[in-house]
Amino acid sequence: MASQVHVLKHPLINTRLSKLRQTSTSSKEFREGIHDISLMLGIEASRDLEEEQFVGQTPIGTFTGTTIKPRIGLTPILRAGMGMTDAMLNLFPAAQVYHLGIFREKVTLQPVEYYSKLPSDVTVDIVYLLDPLIATGGTACAALQMLLDWGVPVKHIKLLCILGSQAGIERVKSEFPDLEIWVSTIDPELTNKGLISPGLGDTGDRLYNTLRE
Repeated sequence: MASQVHVLKHPLINTRLSKLRQTSTSSKEFREGIHDISLMLGIEASRDLEEEQFVGQTPIGTFTGTTIKPRIGLTPILRAGMGMTDAMLNLFPAAQVYHLGIFREKVTLQPVEYYSKLPSDVTVDIVYLLDPLIATGGTACAALQMLLDWGVPVKHIKLLCILGSQAGIERVKSEFPDLEIWVSTIDPELTNKGLISPGLGDTGDRLYNTLRE
């Protein structure tokens, strides 16, 4: 079986990721880099979407066009996942956006759910789960379980992340072997505080300029 983990290898992604890593990068530049990489991830992760044909009219004559057939859902994990949302909405303007609030407890590093916008019934066919960093993998796994409990099959979920750790990606793979994961690069190490090394730092703080010394 082909690998379900897709690591994008592209010079444009490499240069933007290098900019994101630098401490000197401003919040504005960081947001722009996250947006650009998210857009490229979204394009690659949507290659196999089913299309539906229709007959339209140009100024010259008729043509056969296509639209995206499945209903698309976006589930950004607050708050850092919001940095990926606008790029995905550029690709899927009619997508339904359901926010998930999960934070990682600092001592145990365990995920804690505090918010869910998922309605009672499933209203989408394909879900893109948006989480910029997969560090220990705990938050992503918790979000995935929320989506499964909602009623979306794992084969209809695609996890998009800017950066993952080797351990975090392996954990998600082991718990959800049929899940498609799209990531721009994978770093080899985690610190004893569960931070990706060399990583990007705290994505939410860097996106929204809330860094503290």
